[in-house]
Amino acid sequence: MEKTLTREEVEKVAVLARLKLSDTELDRFTAQLGKVLEYVAILNEVNTDDVEPMAHAVEMKNVFRDDVPTPSLSREQALANAPKTDGKFFLVPQILEEV
Repeated sequence: MEKTLTREEVEKVAVLARLKLSDTELDRFTAQLGKVLEYVAILNEVNTDDVEPMAHAVEMKNVFRDDVPTPSLSREQALANAPKTDGKFFLVPQILEEV
């Protein structure tokens, strides 16, 4: 079942996404999204019966390395350019209210 995407449908999706589109943008996106849906329809015709479901197209493998301590800044060096500190920690404005 092939269905053409209408300008009104694109406009409705834009409203739901809180996007304000000009008439030119609506026309352009209607054409572009229509092409995307045509391609998806082609993909839907592919027989995937013998294909294992997967999360990634290529096998993913974690690459780990040993934790090796390396030289780092001293506390004084780290706090040297901070606008506010208490001598041990950075002081930043509170952004969350206490509950």
